[in-house]
Amino acid sequence: MTISVGDRIPEVTLVKATPEGPQQVSSSEYFAGKRVALFSVPGAFTPTCSAKHLPGFVEKADELRAKGIDEIACTAVNDAFVMAEWNKLAGSADITMLADGNADFVEALGLTMDASGFGMGKRGQRFSLIVNDGVVEQLNVEDPGDFRVSSAEHMLAQL
Repeated sequence: MTISVGDRIPEVTLVKATPEGPQQVSSSEYFAGKRVALFSVPGAFTPTCSAKHLPGFVEKADELRAKGIDEIACTAVNDAFVMAEWNKLAGSADITMLADGNADFVEALGLTMDASGFGMGKRGQRFSLIVNDGVVEQLNVEDPGDFRVSSAEHMLAQL
C-alpha cells in the first residue's frame, strides 16, 4: 500500500552520506521535529536526476527554506558512497543525501518500481514529499517517465 498524506513515515534505517563517511540513521529520528522537503530519484548520476531533479533543489534551496522547510533531502536506491560523490559533483551542502541501498525505505512507502529492463533492478519511483515532524504533508508521485510534480518548482508552489 502506498503512503498517503497524513500517514507517518515508516520506521526504517537509512544511511546518511556525510563528509566523515556513512552514518546509519533511523527514519523516525531523521524526520522528528522538523519540516523536510524530500525528493526521490531512480538513481544517482542518471540523466534526468542529474540534469534537472537535483539541480532544481540546489537552485531553490533558499526559497524552500524561506517557506518553512528546515532540511532538504534526496534519497535513491544507491549506496552512501555513490550518493556522497553525486552530491559532491552535482549538488551542494544544502542537500542531505539519504542512501536507501536495499530499497527498504521506498518499499515501506509503497513507492518501488522495477527498472530491471534497464539493468537497474528494484528502484524507487520519482517522487517528492513534504514531511512535517514525521508525518506526510504533501506527496507528489510522477507518472513513469515524467518529471513535473516532484520538482522543486512544484513543491514551492505547494508551500
